[in-house]
Amino acid sequence: MFERFTPEARRTVVRAGLLSLDAGRTALDDDMLLLALAEAWPVGGFAVSPDSVRALLPVNPADRPGDRDLLAGLGIDLEEIRRRLPARRADPAAWRLHRPRTRPLRVTLSGPAGDLRLTVAARKAIEVALHHGARRTGGGATDEDLVRGLLADGSSASAAILRRLGVDLHGLAGRLWPLRASA
Repeated sequence: MFERFTPEARRTVVRAGLLSLDAGRTALDDDMLLLALAEAWPVGGFAVSPDSVRALLPVNPADRPGDRDLLAGLGIDLEEIRRRLPARRADPAAWRLHRPRTRPLRVTLSGPAGDLRLTVAARKAIEVALHHGARRTGGGATDEDLVRGLLADGSSASAAILRRLGVDLHGLAGRLWPLRASA
C-alpha cells in the first residue's frame, strides 16, 4: 500500500506512527495523523500549530507518565537511546503499510520502531487518501489527500480537534478540492 503514496505522504504517515509509539499507544489513530500533518506544513489553508493540536489530543502524553519518565526512574535516558537507534527508525523506506489476506479490514503500519494497527478512523483516512491519489494520473496519495481523508468523517477525533481550533471544515474542504486539478 505504501508504494501508492508520495514520499512526503509516506513521511507523514511514518511520523504519525512514531508519534503514536512515543505516546505509548498501541494503535495509530486519526488524531496522530492530524498532528503529523500539522508538523509537516500548512496545505491549502490548513495551518494549525502542532502545539494546539497536541493540547487537544484525547490523551495528552504529557499528562501521564510515559516511557521517558518510567525509564528515567531507572536511570535510563530515553532520548539517548533514540539517538543511538539506527537512522532507519524514521526512514519511510524501512516501513510498510499492509493488509493481511486473512483480515482484509485490518491495516498495520510496521517498521523498525514497532507495529501499529490502524484504528477504523485512521484506516478510513488512509483509504480516502489512496482513492484521491489514484484519481490523478501518475500520482500517488499526497499530504493533501491525507487531509481530505481526515475530513471525510466529520465525526472523527481529528475533525473534532479541528472544529475546536476554529477551523471551518467545509471551507477547508472547498480549498482542498481545487488542488486536485492542479496536482
